[in-house]
Amino acid sequence: MDDSRQAAPGVKTVLRKALPPPALCGFLLLLALVFAGSYTVGGLVGPVAPGMHTTPSGGGADGDGAPGGAGHGGGAGHGDGAGH
Repeated sequence: MDDSRQAAPGVKTVLRKALPPPALCGFLLLLALVFAGSYTVGGLVGPVAPGMHTTPSGGGADGDGAPGGAGHGGGAGHGDGAGH
């Protein structure tokens, strides 16, 4: 009987080394629950701004068919070609 008792702690030690710590498992579970909850709430609330829709591929938001958007302002590389 003593032999069977000595084998059990060895198996427990191997299992403890193979499994991540319980705190890590709890943290990952909590993280998954928070992401699932935020995804659900986001789906119920809807889009951030009224009139926000997905655009078909290849078209701009205003329907002009130009690739990319107009953006805000004329930042570097978005001017008339003159190097300011």
